[in-house]
Amino acid sequence: MIARYLLVLLFMFCQTSLGTESLDIESTDVIEFDKPSVFEDSWVDQMFEYQYEMSTPSSHKAFTVRLSHQLFGQVNNHSIGLPSGQQYQKTNKIEHNRTGINIRYSSAFAPNWLLQGSWQARLFWNQDYEYEANEGIEAEYRVNELFLQRSLGRHSLKLGRQTVVWGRTVGNSVLDVINHTEFRDFSIIDIEDARLNQWMLIWDVFDKQSQFSSFLNLYPEFNPSPEEGSPLYFALPIKLEDTRRNSSPIFEAGARWSKSYDRSDIALMGAYLWENQLQYKLSANELMQARGIKNDFYLLGLSANYASDRLLLTLDVALSRGVFLEKSLLSITSPENITDVKKDKLGISFGFEYGISSTQDLSLSAKMETLVDERDGLKTNQQLVTEGTRGTWLLRYSKRILDETITFSSTLQGDLDGNSILISLRSDFAISDQIEIGYHLLFIDANNDSQMTIFDQDLRLGATLTYFF
Repeated sequence: MIARYLLVLLFMFCQTSLGTESLDIESTDVIEFDKPSVFEDSWVDQMFEYQYEMSTPSSHKAFTVRLSHQLFGQVNNHSIGLPSGQQYQKTNKIEHNRTGINIRYSSAFAPNWLLQGSWQARLFWNQDYEYEANEGIEAEYRVNELFLQRSLGRHSLKLGRQTVVWGRTVGNSVLDVINHTEFRDFSIIDIEDARLNQWMLIWDVFDKQSQFSSFLNLYPEFNPSPEEGSPLYFALPIKLEDTRRNSSPIFEAGARWSKSYDRSDIALMGAYLWENQLQYKLSANELMQARGIKNDFYLLGLSANYASDRLLLTLDVALSRGVFLEKSLLSITSPENITDVKKDKLGISFGFEYGISSTQDLSLSAKMETLVDERDGLKTNQQLVTEGTRGTWLLRYSKRILDETITFSSTLQGDLDGNSILISLRSDFAISDQIEIGYHLLFIDANNDSQMTIFDQDLRLGATLTYFF
């Protein structure tokens, strides 16, 4: 069935002038129209370094619009052996059938002033999981990014919806825990694409070889639960309540100092944060309801990198003081359980990025985390989802060919214990400056010791048409 849809989609492309949007952007709140190479900082960091002293551009040039349609879904019928010994049957089905529009506005409307924002809307058609969950055509829209920046001499102030990226190990850093994330679809597999903006005030001070940056977030948000009907969604017999904000003031604040040298730079940072992933505690008074528990902690970090010819080495270290015990993505406990036990967590990320040529990039990274004295204060029969040191590795490769009109990229991600691996292959064809077609293949292999076991042997295929103007 899905193969037939993909053939129809390709035929539509040959007969019309429609276009595609890349799959890892389709359902995310962070919109990146020109994704940097492995040697470039994130576009958020780059924005801090700009001084806007230019004439006001025309309104036409300030807008970038992208219109797309996407089909994506599982193609193989198979069964999964559960730890209980039962077999769970999975059938091929379309998961995404959606039309989207992304609008980005960026204008240096006056000397030393910048206004930037992005907005997205999605229309979900028949067989999309949003359509099935709502029993009809469903629409969604949101403001992703919206900030005003004022630059004056060595100082820069930014107010609005934005992100803070502290890690140097791209996509696999223990320091990128400030903004919350949303993994709502398998088309979002990278932390850069799943990271969500929050309302913040950011102050930067620049020197010749150093930079001081600080942020204040007066309304921290938490990771949303997966959307009903999505591949990551699972039904619960209880109702989850939002965390109660009126019990105490909630804010986040942090500062980062960095210094650059000839071939390297180093940064020190500290922050007061709230854990992005809520835990839920069964209510003793209300039947079948669980309340979200918010938890504040302190983050101390260090990051560094070193460049040599085409090679860039990165290192991130984080000490999180007073985090809840490590549990699954959605953790629910009884009132008398161990939700109030806090631990210190030590994490390290390291990797390299290698520019093979002007058209080829390769990167490899690993992340490891462990709780300090994790069994201290626990009873013998109390078990954690994961114990000891745990971590993930991430491998990326990209190549541009035929005058850079075709881009091939691959992503492999797994855990250090070898219990799961995710393979993502993508190809994008730029037919013109305004039209692009892309294909995406995603495969997952996981055993019973992995939290991804329910997705073992899943194979997903997709195609996207995008029109830029």
